Formats: sequence, C-alpha cells, structure tokens
Amino acid sequence: MRSYQQLFRTPEFTPLFLASALQTAASTVGGLAIGTLVYAATESPLLAAVSMFCPQLAQVVGATTLLSASDRLAPRAALTGIALSYAVGTAAMATPGTSIWALFALILLLGLVASLGGGVRWGLLNEILTKDGYLLGRSVFNMMSGIMQITGYAAGGVLVAVLSPRPALLLAAGLYAVAALCLRLGLTPRVPRASGRPSVSATWRTNALLWSSRPRRHLFLALWIPNGLVVGCESLYVSYAPEAAGTLFACAAFGMFVGDITVGRFLPQVLRARLGVPLLLLLATPYLLFFLRPGLPVAAVAVAVASVGFGASLVQQERLMAVTPDELSGHALGLHSAGMLTMQGVSASLAGAVAQLTSPATGMTVMAVASIAVTLALVAARRRHAEEGGPVAVAVDRG
Repeated sequence: MRSYQQLFRTPEFTPLFLASALQTAASTVGGLAIGTLVYAATESPLLAAVSMFCPQLAQVVGATTLLSASDRLAPRAALTGIALSYAVGTAAMATPGTSIWALFALILLLGLVASLGGGVRWGLLNEILTKDGYLLGRSVFNMMSGIMQITGYAAGGVLVAVLSPRPALLLAAGLYAVAALCLRLGLTPRVPRASGRPSVSATWRTNALLWSSRPRRHLFLALWIPNGLVVGCESLYVSYAPEAAGTLFACAAFGMFVGDITVGRFLPQVLRARLGVPLLLLLATPYLLFFLRPGLPVAAVAVAVASVGFGASLVQQERLMAVTPDELSGHALGLHSAGMLTMQGVSASLAGAVAQLTSPATGMTVMAVASIAVTLALVAARRRHAEEGGPVAVAVDRG
C-alpha cells in the first residue's frame, strides 16, 4: 500500500482518522487554555508546564495496571467511551470557580482513562491496514496531528486572547463529543484481539514479555526518551513567550508535519535507516539556541526545524511491529504510547522545575542537552551490542 487514495478507500480508516483529528484539535485547544489558565492564576512556569502535560504523568499508572485491556476490549466501545470521558471531563474544567487543584485532579483522571487509548487506536489501525500499509497510515495520522495542532493552537490562541480560557475549554469538550459520535457510527463491531479478562497481572506479564527482547527494549527506549525530553522544551513555550505561545506551538506542529510526510511518504527504507541518528539529533539541537534567548522569529524557526526530527518515531514504530507478535500489537503500541507520554509528562515537570529555578530559556537548553546525550548513549549501546555479536537492527538505526 503506497498511496493515500488506497488508505482512504480502506474500510473504517476514514472514521478513525476523522475522530482522531477532532480529538487532536480538542487536546491542543484545551491544553493551551489550561496552561494559560494556570499560568495566569499562579505565574508559575512549573505549574503551567505540568498542567499542559499532566495527563501524560498518569500514563505510567495505566501502563502498569490497565494496558492489558487494549487487546482485550472491543475497539469501538473502548474508543467511544474514552472520547466521551474527555468531553465530560473537559466541560467540567470549564466550570467557573473550579480550583487549580480540582483542575489538576481532573487532568490526572483523564490521563488515566487515556492510557488505554493509544493501544486500542493503533492496534485497531494495525488490524485495518495491511502490514505494508501501517507506516504510511501512521504517517498520515501524524501529518494530520501536525495540521490539527497548527489549527488548534491558532484557534485556541485567538479564543484565549479575545475571550478567556474557559470558552476554549468548552469548544474542546464539544470536539471530543463529536469525535465520540464519529467513532460510534463509523466503526464496525470487532471482537477483541486477545482473549481473557484484563487484569494487572496480565498487564505485567505482557510488559515483561515485550521488555525481555533486547531489540524491542532498545526500540522502546528510543521512542520514549529523546522526544520526551524535547517535549519538555515545548512545555515552556507559555512561560518563554506568554503572548506568542500559540505561534511557537503552531511552528513546532508544522515542522512535525514536514518530518512525517518526508519520512512516511518519500524516503526509501534504506535511507530511513541511515537517517535515524541524524533525525534524533535534529530533534534537540536547535533548542540549544535558546541559551541565547532569541526573539520570536528566530525561536519560531528553531522549533520548526527541530520538530522535523519527530519523523524518526515512524520508522521505530514500523520496526516495533516487525518484531512483535500480532496478538500483542495493541499492547506493544500502547506501551510505546504510554511510555512516551509518561516521559513527556516527566520531562515537562523537570523542565518546569529548571525554569522555576533559573529561566525558561535555560530550561529548554538543559532538556535539549539531555536529549542529545541520551541519543549518543543509545548509539554507544548499539555499537557495544554489535561488538558482542547481537542483532544489528536496534532502535537507533531505525529512526
């Protein structure tokens, strides 16, 4: 499968795509509104950063307790229920008089619910598409994510500036509700991919099985850590440029769009493998410029160029599917998603703490240096593994 036309002719792909687009738009509008609301109330870079990425922190709880359900629940019902939960929870956040701590409690609760979403959604996508279509399909989802983030941050920035964060949260709640309707009406009933009841013990057993393979372990680490640390940089946009955070988020989304369409559609497989390390380094290196505290034009170009490097995750996911049994695909993709989002939440907290003690520009620089260091450490681990006679197709060489 090598054309977009073939993708959208595939049954169930279009409704899943549209619902995901609506949810992405809702999360960007809502996230910017929440970050602005918290920063206005507290003037704390730490709390503003954590509020925008707090749901990710709950992902680690879901990854260790709930993830076995991603292959054991009916996809349509699970995805519809998650979207409805977000619609209700986001509407509750918009209620006047909601305290900051009640806001954080709602964010964490929704993050726990969302920990199932990645495994169910991407496992379903892996079912809907043929094996040779997964990379192209996932790249289309990532490109959509970039476009919807650009649109969402632009619209959210206007709403927050002209009105207030609470109307933006109500808009996000409405988008989640429409997404739930698309999923309910557009997807067909499917049986779960795996049998048995979801349980904490089943989650732990499957996590251990997936983690026991060294190639998969390298893939998970490369998917989780370098980009998670860079998202820590992104979490400081609001405190770095309070009046132009939407512009920086939109530029980052545009860069991610360019990276995804290039890697997913145009690069041959051999070239993708060779560009793995450069893409991971590109992801962080432009953020070193923030040590100089650049103005908005230079900062916007830097974040756009850096975000091209997010295209590295496409090939890592393709490789992960190649080394994972079909019946565990949802769990593996859920573990990737939950681990990545958890790392993003942890990195946002760390970046916010550094910014609180120093400055947002320093926080961005520190997180960029850490991301580069992790990428180089993965390269060194790959070389040691190769010298020991292990498989050469490890994570870093695959994007």
